[in-house]
Amino acid sequence: MDTPIVTATAVRRVEWVDTDAAGHQHNSAVLRFVEACEAQLFRDLGVTGYFGQAPRVRQEVNYRAKLWFGQEVTTEVSLDRLGETSMTFSFRVWGEEFEGAPRRLAADGLFVTVCVPFGTETAARWPAEIRENLPATVS
Repeated sequence: MDTPIVTATAVRRVEWVDTDAAGHQHNSAVLRFVEACEAQLFRDLGVTGYFGQAPRVRQEVNYRAKLWFGQEVTTEVSLDRLGETSMTFSFRVWGEEFEGAPRRLAADGLFVTVCVPFGTETAARWPAEIRENLPATVS
């Protein structure tokens, strides 16, 4: 991919609720880490109207390593492409050094959201409030 438009990073720990019977992260935990980082990205930009009108229409996850209860996790989400009605993001989830194991890429992937304004079921152009808060290179 080309250089991202904007990137955010979020750090947290794997909590007990994030694990499954095998003792490592449940696959849905990775998606929650990514969604929390996506929210951080828009908070950092000062955008408040994105959520609630930006459903995912595509999502791909490559699970590469296990994450363990108590392990620190760093998630990076990048906005890679802004279209008229869609946004394409990439992400990486890193398991930080833990119990002697080195930092490892635990998951990566991409997702696409589409602007569907409140009360409609049809894609529309991203509102000015969102476009104007993105870096000048994409306005």
